[in-house]
Amino acid sequence: MLWFRVPQKVYFKYGCLATALGDLEGRKRAFIVTDKFLYQTGILKPLLAKLTAMNIATHVFSDVEPDPTIQLAMRGLEQIRSFQPDTIIAVGGGSPIDAAKIMWLMYELPEVKFEDVAMRFMDIRKRIVKLPELGQKAIMVAIPTTAGTGSEVTPFAVITDAETGNKYPLADYALTPNMAIIDTELVMKMPKRLTAYSGLDALAHALEVRVSVLASDYTNSLANEATRLIFENLPRCYENGPMDEEAREHMLNASAMAGMAFANAFLGLCHSMAHKLGGMYHIPHGLANAMLIGEIVKYNATDCPVKQGTFPQYRYPNAKAAYANVARYLGLAGKDDDALVKALLKAVAELKRRLDIPATMKEYLDANGVTEATFLAQLDELAIKAFDDQCTGANPRYPLIEEIKALYLKVYYGK
Repeated sequence: MLWFRVPQKVYFKYGCLATALGDLEGRKRAFIVTDKFLYQTGILKPLLAKLTAMNIATHVFSDVEPDPTIQLAMRGLEQIRSFQPDTIIAVGGGSPIDAAKIMWLMYELPEVKFEDVAMRFMDIRKRIVKLPELGQKAIMVAIPTTAGTGSEVTPFAVITDAETGNKYPLADYALTPNMAIIDTELVMKMPKRLTAYSGLDALAHALEVRVSVLASDYTNSLANEATRLIFENLPRCYENGPMDEEAREHMLNASAMAGMAFANAFLGLCHSMAHKLGGMYHIPHGLANAMLIGEIVKYNATDCPVKQGTFPQYRYPNAKAAYANVARYLGLAGKDDDALVKALLKAVAELKRRLDIPATMKEYLDANGVTEATFLAQLDELAIKAFDDQCTGANPRYPLIEEIKALYLKVYYGK
């Protein structure tokens, strides 16, 4: 048996925030998690005004930073325990939403050990550590201000241990927000670079879903349409900025659709490798995925993998055919599956070019003070950690550590 789970309530459309918040009628205390930049822009003012008008007391935690840490989540948890909310509202990109999920978990289940939640699994329904449904103390509302992570509709949270640098992707349906409010008005002023990086993160989600060993008709349909919306609208968002409401709305919807898809089919090697690049070098998550996705598509697109990914429903390699189907959905031409995969790769490369993504990882790391010698010295550690990442298990081609090293090198040098 397979499954498909999404938040209980998903509201979407430009300006839907105030109306959607009406669903919180009767709630008493809302703890709001965001970052300093968003707080200073005043983006929370309509939210706070609406909650105040509903006689809901509020407390804002605005200390979230990119790549939130366990240590930061614990600081937020202290304030949550003091405030005793019945609602936790995350406002922001993936970082505030992920941090809020961790705080929510620890508030609801203080006896849960983080190490247990981070344990790897293959079938999310058959975990060694099973979490009960959250919500006895507080419900969670997620309000995205970026179009890319899809975290507002997923059971996942990525958090970093500041002491070790390890980045942990956590997965449990208990972490799915009770409500997602997807209001295009909140993403209209996204900076160009953030638009590009987060949009390509959503594309990586959709492409990894399509070849996951847990993919289904439900997830494939969402991933296909998300991919089409991204190719058609991400360049417009990047080039037109706040002047293109239609493109912004399509991108925000595509992000959530890809999120719903990977919430149920999971991701793959691209995200495993990106997690470790982010943890090691603080490369923005979307950029890391953007640099990796082309090589991962090439790697997966084979009918004869050395080692096939495993799941009961995944009986034979079909990644090449799946990528070819994506190309057909996009209207790309090719005489056979091989030609269609090449057309898809060409389209991805052209999209990255239009969005000014660095041609190589070396170019980016050199500009940010990471030398070639440093990267090569840490390559073994990167590959081992990527191999052990939660996302690797759903990849259709199960990698060898040496293959992961080779992929990192190809992306680093652009060869």
